[in-house]
Amino acid sequence: MDRNWAILLITVSSLFAAQPAWGGQHHRGFISVSRYHDVPPSPHKSVEIGNFYFRKGAYRGALSRFREAIRTDSDYAPAYLGLGEVYEKMGRDRRALEAYETYLNDLPSDRDAEGAKGAHKAIARLKRQLAAEPHRSPPLKTSPSSAPRY
Repeated sequence: MDRNWAILLITVSSLFAAQPAWGGQHHRGFISVSRYHDVPPSPHKSVEIGNFYFRKGAYRGALSRFREAIRTDSDYAPAYLGLGEVYEKMGRDRRALEAYETYLNDLPSDRDAEGAKGAHKAIARLKRQLAAEPHRSPPLKTSPSSAPRY
């Protein structure tokens, strides 16, 4: 009987002593993998997921992902383009206008020319809509330094 208890004790203690194959950390006998959940996705990946949500009509999910991309890299222009599109679909014209203007200010080069054309059209359309609303004042012209950061 003592031999069986010794084998059981050795088996149980070896379960808690072994290193996990995926590189997790031990903490008082338990495996902690929380360090893998603390790393936010890249801005590119967040925008990619945001675009997926946007195409599915899940605007709140898309908004969350575009904001996540901006928190990760506040100069990542495609996140502002997506943010502008989502705000426009949600009827938040003033915020959409600000996001589009920030997008154009943050463009590193002309490689995103197609997106910039769409943003220019959206800005013109939103300015017309906001000017036509009697209870709202026309949008303020913002400089790149005073543009809001989301």
